[in-house]
Amino acid sequence: MINTILFDLDGTVLPLNMELFMKIYFDEMSNAFSDIIEKETLINYIWTATGEMIKNTEKRTNESVFMEKFGELINDDLEMYKGRFDKFYDEGFQKAKVSASENEWIIKSLEVLKEKNYNLVLATNPLFPKKAILHRVRWANVDPNTFSYITSYEENSYCKPQIHYYKEILEDIHKEPSECMMVGNDVQEDMIAGRLGLKTYLIEDCIINRTDEEVVCDYSGKYEDFYNFVCNLPSVNEQ
Repeated sequence: MINTILFDLDGTVLPLNMELFMKIYFDEMSNAFSDIIEKETLINYIWTATGEMIKNTEKRTNESVFMEKFGELINDDLEMYKGRFDKFYDEGFQKAKVSASENEWIIKSLEVLKEKNYNLVLATNPLFPKKAILHRVRWANVDPNTFSYITSYEENSYCKPQIHYYKEILEDIHKEPSECMMVGNDVQEDMIAGRLGLKTYLIEDCIINRTDEEVVCDYSGKYEDFYNFVCNLPSVNEQ
């Protein structure tokens, strides 16, 4: 029986204007590095190193993969860049909060699931440092402690839509696919969890579907539909 529910972050727990978010993100990051590297060069290096994370299939943290490639590209003091990144995520990154919003239905859904003793996992694509992920959870007006496990690039080794990404989470939380459900808005990156045997719920408000392929999921609906869905779920101790 289902006792654990995995949630995507951007577009699921956190309604997000992705275009605005990315613009502010790169504008502010470029400002943080403006004295040592040109904006377009920095953005190109960030995307290239991110691409290495996404395609990596080795059991290495995403951070190590990213920094190895980024270090090769800058041919400069990587530790100095790391310090700048760390400061940026506490300062300039926060300006991107204007691209995010809260959704009462997802907040209420999380509260109901906690009351029913479900184990909640934040299964965001681990392309960002932990602090950047925690900031975004708070932007949604959600306490990060709501989740027993949160993916991040310091701690995880794979990215969506790799099936290894979901296998690693289940190994870390000691759960079987039959005990879990994945909730997300991305057809390709989130609903692929169904191939591993997890139940899936597609949030349609901020849906991302990159192809015309048939959507395969167990359940789907708007935020309010999902709230009604979780209200009808049994408590974990009643299953």
